[in-house]
Amino acid sequence: MSKVYLLTGAAGLLGSNISRQLVDAGKHVRTLVLKGDPAAEYVPDEAEIVYGDLLDISSLENLFDVPAGTDIYMIHSASIVTLNPDPNPKVHAVNVDGTKNIIDMCLKHHAKKLVYISSTGAIPELPHGQQIREVDHFLPADGLVGYYSVTKAEATQLVLDAIKAHPELDASIVHPSGICGPNDYAFGPVAQFIMQYANGEMKMGIEGTFNSVDVRDLASGIISCCDKGRRSECYIMSNSLVGMEEMFGIINDAGGFEYQPAILSAKKAHMTAKLMAMGSKLTGKPALLNDFAIYNLTRNNDFDCTKAQEELGFSCRPFAETIQDEVAWLHAIGKINCPNRQTL
Repeated sequence: MSKVYLLTGAAGLLGSNISRQLVDAGKHVRTLVLKGDPAAEYVPDEAEIVYGDLLDISSLENLFDVPAGTDIYMIHSASIVTLNPDPNPKVHAVNVDGTKNIIDMCLKHHAKKLVYISSTGAIPELPHGQQIREVDHFLPADGLVGYYSVTKAEATQLVLDAIKAHPELDASIVHPSGICGPNDYAFGPVAQFIMQYANGEMKMGIEGTFNSVDVRDLASGIISCCDKGRRSECYIMSNSLVGMEEMFGIINDAGGFEYQPAILSAKKAHMTAKLMAMGSKLTGKPALLNDFAIYNLTRNNDFDCTKAQEELGFSCRPFAETIQDEVAWLHAIGKINCPNRQTL
């Protein structure tokens, strides 16, 4: 019997890495991409592109239109990631309603497997000093900070509820921590952080931690989950914690910089954010620091990925290696200038 991987979010950093690894392994891949999305160029040429929208059922029908007898492995990676903590109807529509549509299509077309890409942000935070592990329910979303996390929790619960209601549905859930790595043409939070730092725009840091998984390792773990992930099980895929001072040192080593920004306590950072907010009202430009960004650095970011390691064979390269590769890539495309690297 033939096999096809259907993938949403294929034009994003994670989706493009998943599709690349699949086609390199000789797999048949069909991807859903928004029409007119310039990032479609990052989808491998060997992967089929179906232009459509998670909220457009007819385009989803096109995505699932495969020859009879084909085993469908659905990887649902698409979502709107936002750092704005306030409710947003579009974010809810894509992240929650779009996930419901994917579930319905998997049921209608008898998908062999559904792997839903959630977030560690959907898991309730524990006090510092306790490792955060997988949970088996996500609603109510009380205590979650940020609307993105709330919508990912709601969507995750939809998947679990569908599994209970439909014995024929085999689905697993992956919870990545932050995602980073080279070829991040959307320039996500870690890439933005590196660019600001390398270009001398970061005058201070915040006493906090990073936990970002290399996108290449995450993609590999998700593909493994398609075959090895147990029905109704959740899997955290994360990295080791890295403190702010260590992060500065890693970037300095990777790029040949000698910056030594001051590191503020959380209390001083919040005071600075208030001053920046007032300045933002006067200038009309967004503040470089806000309370939600401070929360993300100072919250408990210690996640336990043992389950994914033991059951799926997931492993993540050292964070310093990822940053080395990302700094080299940013330098190569002219976003930063590293003293210890030749300009291409």
